[in-house]
Amino acid sequence: MMKELSKNNDYISSEKPCFIIAELSANHGGDIEVAKETIRAAKWSGADAIKMQTYTADTITINSRKDYFKITQGTHWDGNYLYDLYKEASLPWEWHKPLFETAKEEGLVCFSSPFDKTAVDFLEGLNTPMYKIASFEITDIPLIKYAASKQKPMIISTGIAGEEDIKLAIEACNEVGNADITILKCTSAYPSLPEDSNLLTIPDIRERFKVKSGLSDHTMGIEAPIVAVALGAKVIEKHFILDKAIGGADAHFSLDKFEFKNMVDAVRNAEKILGKVDYELTDKKMKSREFSRSLFVTTNVKEGEIITENNVKSVRPGYGLHPKHYASLMGKKFNKDFEKGTPLKLSMIN
Repeated sequence: MMKELSKNNDYISSEKPCFIIAELSANHGGDIEVAKETIRAAKWSGADAIKMQTYTADTITINSRKDYFKITQGTHWDGNYLYDLYKEASLPWEWHKPLFETAKEEGLVCFSSPFDKTAVDFLEGLNTPMYKIASFEITDIPLIKYAASKQKPMIISTGIAGEEDIKLAIEACNEVGNADITILKCTSAYPSLPEDSNLLTIPDIRERFKVKSGLSDHTMGIEAPIVAVALGAKVIEKHFILDKAIGGADAHFSLDKFEFKNMVDAVRNAEKILGKVDYELTDKKMKSREFSRSLFVTTNVKEGEIITENNVKSVRPGYGLHPKHYASLMGKKFNKDFEKGTPLKLSMIN
């Protein structure tokens, strides 16, 4: 039975839990049934959304054997030409509709990263609820502006971006009247090293650019998303694979369904731990105060005996006077006999 999704596109909000995206990317093994099963597994793992990438080799690069188009940057893909890599990794456009339908059946938000205007038009036909601009497309201002003109939430990764690039991308959205923008801190290395994450940028993005912020993570573990949530991230995006044995262009830095579930559980627990700003003395706290310190008679005392440090002390539990009264009571007298272990009250003092 199909589950209803939000009709207001308000998936990302400071008032809501972190929006967790499972990135399908190239992890489909060239088999639509694997892609469908991956979506179902993402739901099982606790993801809120599944994200695809909408391009063909021809819409993202050109078929050229010039050195410009050969990958030689010390990556997992070195030696490949861009055209060949993208031809292998791309998700067939005819798969999109059945995959969107599978996601809807599972109650998952489904959307994609367009890489040119034709992809935006295609995704509009599928009623995509939002758009994600990939790290390396943050400089493609015409693409950003065109996608933003559809007046749907925009998520933009910053992997190769400097401050000016981020400003230009936000301005491109604003120029077409779109202010629903989430900027993701991202390190464009696959995988990326923990020391290159610099997650303190997440709250800075939020304050500096007055947008929502989050993390597109390429580290091998799940620590970065947990830290990101503690820093206020409202989106976590992580590459997801059904089984790493499927292989493919992105398998080596993706989380399988069990790892992804561990990440989601950890993020949700982190959110519970963060809670809210709270100084309220609840019934539970008041009950616990019974074990706090208070003033007690610590020796047997007689009527008229002077209160000193020897016969009144601040000890646990908390049934006597607040310790703030301690100094002011020194030198006063007991008005009756009291046994050791009696909680001190004002009514006991002359």
